[in-house]
Amino acid sequence: MKIKAKAFLFDLNGTVIDDMPYHAEAWRNILNNDLGANFTKEEVKVQMYGKNEEVLTRFFGEGYFTMDRMNELSIEKEKRYQEAYLPKLALIDGLKEFLVMAKAAGIKMAIGSAAIPFNIDFVLDNLNLREYFPVVVSAHDVTISKPHPETFLQCAAALDVDPKDCIVFEDAPKGVESALNAGMQTFVLTTTHPKEDFEQYNNVIGFGADYKELFVG
Repeated sequence: MKIKAKAFLFDLNGTVIDDMPYHAEAWRNILNNDLGANFTKEEVKVQMYGKNEEVLTRFFGEGYFTMDRMNELSIEKEKRYQEAYLPKLALIDGLKEFLVMAKAAGIKMAIGSAAIPFNIDFVLDNLNLREYFPVVVSAHDVTISKPHPETFLQCAAALDVDPKDCIVFEDAPKGVESALNAGMQTFVLTTTHPKEDFEQYNNVIGFGADYKELFVG
């Protein structure tokens, strides 16, 4: 499949790397072992989108934690995730070749993620991806997380590209909805959700388990 646009905007987790099970396990560890809750794997999977403080608020309610405590729990969760995932850290199949093609074709690229900089740096630096992503929009850069369009609109503005000329690469329904709200088309990686979870969105141009069949048009 040929993908053509002036800019490619990539979510990070589940889109650049296939690591969502490691995030889920780190969250369950924090929620159940450290905080004394009893959430199932499915409950965690459904709720672990957006900023870390938003995740904690969805599970425990508004005002349950101070912001300092949520920041502390956020960093601890990411440390556990990174320790577990580092030995497996790798790009999704075909992505490196796709990035090389896109850069050679003059397509601008950015990361637009609800991850904190601590995690984004972990991925970009360990996999030597900085040259492909001069623009990074993290959880710390936006007021409202996906599905609000702010993340991807900031990416487009920083790249000086009209939103309609951007294609977003995402793995989650909330991310696809964010792209839709930003007026952008989306290619979906089926790393964490099946195709059926995206039936309500009319901005999806294709699906793939990886990037091996994608080419720059």
